[in-house]
Amino acid sequence: MGGKSPGQRYGVKTLDGDFVHAGNILATQRLMRWHPGSQVGIGRNNTLYALEDGIVRYTKEVYVPRPRSSDGIKVIPKLPMGAVLYKTFINVIPEPKEHSFKLVEMM
Repeated sequence: MGGKSPGQRYGVKTLDGDFVHAGNILATQRLMRWHPGSQVGIGRNNTLYALEDGIVRYTKEVYVPRPRSSDGIKVIPKLPMGAVLYKTFINVIPEPKEHSFKLVEMM
């Protein structure tokens, strides 16, 4: 009959200001709710993961959609003219590497 399986548990896995290691999952999503920022990778199923060790930061940036046709028809029909859209980006601020040997930096 269905309906007996557990949910997919989509959502944010780490919060703003958390320390993450490379490869840690930051967010799982079905659609593009959060976008990859600096030092963040995206998987085939839109999972965002850290590429380096560091601190997680969320930012909102203005998104201006391009007109899809030459006569300037609205991209989203119910959106009023001049409305501002925002995209949320997840970034990882890398930790500065201190006390490392020169041989490690050469690799």
